[in-house]
Amino acid sequence: MSDPKPNCYFDVTVNNQPLGRIEFKLYDDVTPRTCENFRELCLRAKGQGYKGSKFHRIIPEFMIQASLTTPRDKSSLLFFSIESNPILSIDLREVTSLLEMVLVEFPSSEPSKFNDENFNLKHTKPGLLSMANAGPNTNGSQFFITTEVTDWLNGKHVVFGEVVKGYNEVVKAMEAKGSKSGPPSATIMIADCGTL
Repeated sequence: MSDPKPNCYFDVTVNNQPLGRIEFKLYDDVTPRTCENFRELCLRAKGQGYKGSKFHRIIPEFMIQASLTTPRDKSSLLFFSIESNPILSIDLREVTSLLEMVLVEFPSSEPSKFNDENFNLKHTKPGLLSMANAGPNTNGSQFFITTEVTDWLNGKHVVFGEVVKGYNEVVKAMEAKGSKSGPPSATIMIADCGTL
C-alpha cells in the first residue's frame, strides 16, 4: 500500500489582506492524473502555478473559480464580455453552458490540456473541488470549489477533491464577495500555496 499523498493548501487574501487558509484533500485513489496536475500547480513558483492567481469567478450559491494567472491573462476582457450581456436573471442550471462559453473565450496559457479522467465522483455537497473546462477533454488549470450541491455538473466536470479545512471561515467569506454574473467585488488571490 502506498503512502498517502499530502494535502494541498491555499493562503487567500482579499484586497491584499489575509483572509485565511483553505486545505484540500485530493482523491488520488480515484483521479490520480487530475490530482497530480493540481498538486503540481500548487507547488510551482509564482507566475508558473497557482501562487499569485486570482479567483476570477465567484457565483454565490454555486461555485468559486480560479486558474493560472499569467502575464497574458485576459480576465478583464472576459469580465467586460460577461457584463455586456444581460444575464442578471440566470437559472443556475444554465450556468454550465455559460461556464463553457466563458471558458472558450478565456485564452489559455497552459502548455497542454488533458482528458477527463472519469466521472466516478459526483457533485453531491458543498466544498468539492472540480475541474472547470470548455467541453469534453479540455482540462488544464481551471478549477472550482462548489458552495452548493451541483448535480447538473455530473458527467461534465471531474470531481477530484474536497475542502477539509477553511470552508466556513474562508470559502464562505469569498462567496460573499461574488456576483450573479461572476466577477467578485474584491481582489481575491492565492497569496501562497503548496502541500502539507
